Amino acid sequence: MTSEFGAGLELCSILVVDDEPGMRNFLVKILGPRCKRVEQAADVEEASRLLDNNHYDIVILDNILPGKSGLEWLREQRQVGFFADAILITAFADLETAIQALRAGAVDFVLKPFRSNQILNAVARSMDRLHLQRENYLLKYELSADATAGRGRLLGNSKEISDIRETLQRVAPLPTPVLFTGDTGTGKEIAARTLHAMSDRADKPFVPVNCASFSPEVIANELFGNVQNDPSQAHGRQDGLLLYASGGTLFFDEIAEMPLSLQATLLRVIEEMRIRPFGSQREVPLNLRFIFATNADLPTAVEQGNFREDLYHRINVLNVRMPTLRERISDLPELAAMFMKKLSHELRVPPLPLTEQVLLKLSCYDWPGNVRELRNLIERSLILGEFPPEFSGGDEDDTEAAADSLQAVERRHILTVLDACGGNRAEAARRLGVSRKTIDRKCAMWDV
Repeated sequence: MTSEFGAGLELCSILVVDDEPGMRNFLVKILGPRCKRVEQAADVEEASRLLDNNHYDIVILDNILPGKSGLEWLREQRQVGFFADAILITAFADLETAIQALRAGAVDFVLKPFRSNQILNAVARSMDRLHLQRENYLLKYELSADATAGRGRLLGNSKEISDIRETLQRVAPLPTPVLFTGDTGTGKEIAARTLHAMSDRADKPFVPVNCASFSPEVIANELFGNVQNDPSQAHGRQDGLLLYASGGTLFFDEIAEMPLSLQATLLRVIEEMRIRPFGSQREVPLNLRFIFATNADLPTAVEQGNFREDLYHRINVLNVRMPTLRERISDLPELAAMFMKKLSHELRVPPLPLTEQVLLKLSCYDWPGNVRELRNLIERSLILGEFPPEFSGGDEDDTEAAADSLQAVERRHILTVLDACGGNRAEAARRLGVSRKTIDRKCAMWDV
């Protein structure tokens, strides 16, 4: 049944509004086994109460109701906040009713009497439309905000990154907010995306919001959306990112730049998991995971009055500090190789050889811009066709010395990981991504 009408039906929540018990029971019987949740109301007053406390994807609405028509009620609800698709059902259909239904904001029109597959198809069409609308909005947002720049995975086998990966695995199944801190370019968004991918929300949206990229007015509208109280508009609602991301993860980057005027509102959203779009009299429940990141000193910002203390304590439940590239320098060869392969493919230019001399010189650099600076260096070198002189390979006479230096780096790194594992060679091999035999051979060579 699910395959016939689409997978979206399983996730659908529906409110049936009809004064005829027989029709309500018929719709509940048809939709109940196929949909996530189906509730019913016998009149518009009961329907309004249910909408005040619950969120529905679709409202199936009879047009002939006691007191007022379904279309009159729909127009009223749109002015206070109606966050669902409306499917109108009626036994008295003509062209004028159809036009009025579209003007009132209904997305479909089903004529009584109807067969079960007709209403199921109408619901499936509506869910497909909602899914495509959300995908298109988020795709346009990512393209306009350059939100694809932070895509990737958390690479590296250094102790610092291994510990972070273990922490993320522990917190992934939990709803706990996570705060990533660390210098610019250390990979905070990459870590946030990794956490999202480890969670049970992995197939839902990951929506990054850079708080420093928007003015206070724009970011408020982007997040919360708005309701236009104009009954002449067929679609008087613009959903915000908080609604479009529902079910997934919302990542606030540069959270220290969040306007002070919005911080109290954000705190309430995190605590109550409900929002009220601008112009709406009705709140909407949310289902979101919140992740935050900053390179600022938030305790100092709190002391200076630039960041709310209550919000700081609410988002600082689990603080994951991202190490600088200098602190995880043993990961540099893997990161450099990944960037070289990825960027040479994107730029359609041949990759540059990462010789031992090049890797040694890269490892000796301080990297104040961290992983982002490494990426930029490799991209710039690919465009120019060579590494800068300070990173390029030296003369042939330097090869042996460079190789010896790299062997020393390798020995130090392997012994550091082995020490962190308490001498457990199997665990050290797993963290380093090599075989146990390689560790045994190296230890025998070094008489360890």
